[in-house]
Amino acid sequence: METVYITRRETFNAAHRLHRDDWSEEQNEEVFGKCANKNWHGHNFSIYVTVKGKPHPDTGFVINLKDLSRIIKELVVEPMDHRNLNIDVPFMKGLMASTENIVVQVWEILKEPVREAGGELAKIKLVETENNYVEYYGGKEVY
Repeated sequence: METVYITRRETFNAAHRLHRDDWSEEQNEEVFGKCANKNWHGHNFSIYVTVKGKPHPDTGFVINLKDLSRIIKELVVEPMDHRNLNIDVPFMKGLMASTENIVVQVWEILKEPVREAGGELAKIKLVETENNYVEYYGGKEVY
């Protein structure tokens, strides 16, 4: 049987600020622009979690999407929804709250629970705005 990829989308709202304390306000503004706003800013994020595997002969599923949805909501959405990513989210402590850093942390959080549910993470896409998104493949080079 061939490998199949299936994706689940979830959404959350969160605020963050891109800012380095060791830089001047001018340097932060120059590098991060409006994202360095001292009063924070927010996004309506969409996260797409893609799982790969072979469909189970009994169900035809790579992974039960109810299980995948529950895993994403419990481990990612609940801790981040309506939160300040810089301050309120334990797995982002000490990291710049960039979309790139968020997606890497989310991968590490979801990798094992997804495997336990019968699938393997293939890709996570995190959409910050209609114009900006990040795709992460777990550190694998993809061309």
